[in-house]
Amino acid sequence: MTILAFDCSTQSCSVALLRDGRILAWRAEAMARGQSEALMPMIEATLADAGLAWKAVDLIGVTVGPGTFTGIRIGLAAARGMALAGHVPVAGVGTCEAIAHAVPFEERRGRTLLVAVDSKRADLFVQAFDPDLTPLGPPAGMTPEQAVRSISGPLLLAGDAAGHLGALRPDAALSRGGSFPDARVVARLSEVRHAAGRALPPEPVYLRPPDVTLPDRPDPAAPPSCSE
Repeated sequence: MTILAFDCSTQSCSVALLRDGRILAWRAEAMARGQSEALMPMIEATLADAGLAWKAVDLIGVTVGPGTFTGIRIGLAAARGMALAGHVPVAGVGTCEAIAHAVPFEERRGRTLLVAVDSKRADLFVQAFDPDLTPLGPPAGMTPEQAVRSISGPLLLAGDAAGHLGALRPDAALSRGGSFPDARVVARLSEVRHAAGRALPPEPVYLRPPDVTLPDRPDPAAPPSCSE
């Protein structure tokens, strides 16, 4: 099976191709914005690096959040469009899970792992895992103070917002793993979850509404206005 996986749910964009347990090609770039322009060319370049055509893809893996509203929307729209065109399934992977599974066991041993994703607002998107990467609850939006108070005992921090929490918990260790979701991890997780029937649906995980104000709609019951 050939899996095409990608992520643009936070402040980066990455794409990977996995076949028979081996990563064939991988590209990644940190970016605060611009994923909508970067994702499709990066996917095409990754396929070219592996010498594969679109029709070779058997499964699409994609992160579903939490993360940036725009990034999640871009990734899911691309996954759904390619799945429809190629008649292939999509396996969703949680953003915090993807970050957690990149943390080495040596770092996790004897510690609770807390993944923190920068929301660009006062709160953070966080999810806790035991040393074996079993989630201790769903992802949630919390202030940094609430996040560190939610975990007692030895603590390991990961994610692009881990630094915000380190100052509040000087006893916590900071993971040396990547700060952003890695498409190589997303590919491996999507393969396992799809085979077990436990993949997330390709639906966004939003922990709050987008920062958008819609214009007021006219009242259809109001009489039409007239101008002289």
